[in-house]
Amino acid sequence: METVRRAIHAGSWYTNNAKKLDEELDRWLQAAGLVKSPNVRGVIAPHAGYSYSGRCAAFAFANIDPASIERVFLLGPSHHYYTPKCALTRATIYSTPLGDLPVDLEVNDELRATGKFELMDLHVDEAEHSMEMHLPYLVKVFHGYPVKVVPIMVGALNLENEAMYGQLLAKYVDNPKNFFSISSDFCHWGSRFSYTHYDKKHGPIYKSIEALDHMGMDIIETGDADAFKRYLREYDNTICGRHPISVFLHMLKNCSTKIKIGFLQYEQSSQCKSMRDSSVSYASAAATAES
Repeated sequence: METVRRAIHAGSWYTNNAKKLDEELDRWLQAAGLVKSPNVRGVIAPHAGYSYSGRCAAFAFANIDPASIERVFLLGPSHHYYTPKCALTRATIYSTPLGDLPVDLEVNDELRATGKFELMDLHVDEAEHSMEMHLPYLVKVFHGYPVKVVPIMVGALNLENEAMYGQLLAKYVDNPKNFFSISSDFCHWGSRFSYTHYDKKHGPIYKSIEALDHMGMDIIETGDADAFKRYLREYDNTICGRHPISVFLHMLKNCSTKIKIGFLQYEQSSQCKSMRDSSVSYASAAATAES
């Protein structure tokens, strides 16, 4: 029996008009000006409302060559539901205004059989936007190709569990038919986020935020999960997908395929110039297999 995860955020976080949405994504993907590459095996992309981060996200998804990919592992953080584990979906279909993506039930069951995952209730699944914001791009990029998704909501993992899930999922990286879509925004700055780190040596606040984010992005590019954790401990940068990114870094460390992460675009929702301002940062990266 089908269980459909509805596109709850369509009509608010992005348009639920299929024609408009298709045209909008098309415009952003073309503007990114990137060449599709079969070596691109994963992306890190933002998950804010499309009016804020849709353009930046295109720099991740424009790289994807859909021809040889059969399934997409979608890792997103949990914003509303607390769990110290990773959670799998109960849905069989992920719906979007542009079309539906079937869940890979075989891989879902395989992961569930490890005993390391919990199951999300459908209302928890639907309330979480971090994976949903990647779905229209995936439907668009994989149009005409029979791709399935493996959604994994990544909870508030400790260091040991980040490493454990990374080791558990690493074998899937070695199958070139698998792709990985990692969902994360970067710095959430301002008193409303209870985060106002400001290093004056960089000039205005927004430049300090940019320097802080780029420090983290540079560390992610090295693939060093431990260095990323040290950076987060030192600066407490409010990167909401810190746990999915950390799990991905551990996956790349434990697989036998040599994969390098490279960031392609960085943007901020606005430029903070006073302590009364606030902003969210967005960054898009491609994870490319070295041929």
